[in-house]
Amino acid sequence: MSQATSNVRIVPAPQVVEGGGFVVRRPFPVQELSYVDPFLLIDEMGPVNYAPGKAVGAPDHPHRGFETVTYLLDGEMEHEDSHGHRGSLRPGDVQWMTAGAGVIHSEEPSKTLLQNGGRMHGFQIWVNLPRALKMTQPRYQEYAKEQLPVVQGDGRWVRVIAGEFEGTRSPIETTVPTTMLHVRLEPGASATFTLASGSNAIVHAISGSAQVEGKTLTEHNDAIFENAPTSLHLTAGEGGFEALVLAGVPLREPVARYGPFVMNTTDELQQAFDDFQSGRFGEIAREG
Repeated sequence: MSQATSNVRIVPAPQVVEGGGFVVRRPFPVQELSYVDPFLLIDEMGPVNYAPGKAVGAPDHPHRGFETVTYLLDGEMEHEDSHGHRGSLRPGDVQWMTAGAGVIHSEEPSKTLLQNGGRMHGFQIWVNLPRALKMTQPRYQEYAKEQLPVVQGDGRWVRVIAGEFEGTRSPIETTVPTTMLHVRLEPGASATFTLASGSNAIVHAISGSAQVEGKTLTEHNDAIFENAPTSLHLTAGEGGFEALVLAGVPLREPVARYGPFVMNTTDELQQAFDDFQSGRFGEIAREG
């Protein structure tokens, strides 16, 4: 169960099995917490060390009505979809996919990782789309780690995946005002994050511990703020701290979801199933 105060909840990220059999830590959606508007899902994949031939991923699956963000810390992934898009992700890279009207998507370990084994660690995050854009044309934004700015100094290291930090802005274009930062703090170091007014915010602890607005946050837990302060303060504990910091302006629209489809009404959900089952999402073209 989550721990609550007047301004922050500390929520655990329990382990669940997803995709082709990989283990993720998921603070939501779970029975106690469906979503944190506009964020629909957070999955921390791993960290796990695969033996040769044992790495697994997420074979062909559909999406409609939201955006998926894949961010790698370790490992290698290859992805392809029913619109003919193919690409790869290496440590520090990000793919921001606007699924919109619908895609069939596949995310699998690279041939090298599958053959040789190795460490896999990363995130997939789902960000909701507003009603007016749920059936938009699918779009991809892919950036290598060298293209994502990093702010560092005073015991802080912050990669700006989306939004901005201390005037340094990510090249990612977001549909709604969204902040996504990979943060590392040395022991005792502090950082302050400026958020859009009215945002909901999440601090997902990867390792170590920190004081988050006066509340202790430890690894494998999330601090969740509804109507977060416009200045969010973190101070690392004696072992340092690593986290993903997320913030987004809530859509405040009805959410109808089932599996890989997130719409506004049950009729729209049924239409998504009908379109998928009738082949309107297309299929991934593969040689041979």
